[in-house]
Amino acid sequence: MERRDLLKATALGAAAAAAPALATAQTVITPNVPAPGHWPAPETIDEGGMKYRILGTTGQRVSILGLGGFHLAKPGPNGPTTEEAIRIVRTGIDNGINFCDCAWDYNGGESEIRLGKALRDGYRRQAFLMTKIDGRTAASAMAQLETSLRRLQTDHLDLLQFHEIIRWDDPDRVFAEGGALEAVLKAQEQGKLKYIGFTGHKSPAIHRKMFQVAAQHQFHFDTVQMPVNVMDAHFDSFQQMIFPIAQAQKTAVLAMKTFGDTFIYQAHVAPPIELLHYGMSQPVAVVITGCDKMPILQQALVAARTYQPMSAADQQALLARSAAIGSTGKTEKYKVSHHFDSTMQHPGFLTQS
Repeated sequence: MERRDLLKATALGAAAAAAPALATAQTVITPNVPAPGHWPAPETIDEGGMKYRILGTTGQRVSILGLGGFHLAKPGPNGPTTEEAIRIVRTGIDNGINFCDCAWDYNGGESEIRLGKALRDGYRRQAFLMTKIDGRTAASAMAQLETSLRRLQTDHLDLLQFHEIIRWDDPDRVFAEGGALEAVLKAQEQGKLKYIGFTGHKSPAIHRKMFQVAAQHQFHFDTVQMPVNVMDAHFDSFQQMIFPIAQAQKTAVLAMKTFGDTFIYQAHVAPPIELLHYGMSQPVAVVITGCDKMPILQQALVAARTYQPMSAADQQALLARSAAIGSTGKTEKYKVSHHFDSTMQHPGFLTQS
């Protein structure tokens, strides 16, 4: 049997074996049985105000909804002020969100700076904090990590991810002698981070290569971040290629690009809460969404509170509505252009210390 076929055949069994026992005092939402070609969402712990899932093999409990870091310092006249960004983060945490996303390169570092300010006054203890680095060499990776820790005003990260794995040689550079992984493993030994993952949005084949190169080095990723939305299934699909691999390897999936910035939302195939519910109904641990205004945060909180797994029939109907435009790739500019590629626009980020 080909490895690809074996991964597909064992994916559901692997995911089931990885699922930890949950306290009986909590309400557990049981996923629906998927139609062929679909995968069930993980078991979800419902605590009323927020829902949670277990992050892969880490045993960590994370909110089904994650706060995206880019939007905390989104540029332009409609972007939030520092005070608004702090309010968004703290209101989210007060309402049960514990997963905070960010990256070393977001808005010249301002996103990390604002998130660090928001996590003062005891909020850091309530957060599962993740950021990402661009460095592909050991020196640049360590320098960027140290910068992120200073900006975030913390002595450790819960999760560090290799950012923008979007080039065919990115996996080789990360795992090369003197590559970024060497520094990240050293930092992990020093207690500066707990878990390691990677993220990218360009091609599922590059994600697959990252898993393959990791396997050659006998390395297991705790997380993988990737686009998960109603358009992806129709065009160079991460969901079709990477879900089986992640489930077989018990790597937690972090969903992003629910709205494709605004391009997917503007296609008007479904309202925002339905788009979020679709993402939450996939085999993901967290759906990360950017919130640059309080009404956007409140909308996301409503989606989390009202989430129930979408039936296979409802998912199929939604995908049918998105098929015509989704098959063109026009709403997924992160796949077909450099619109979202900070390391293509700033290649120096890959080696900057």
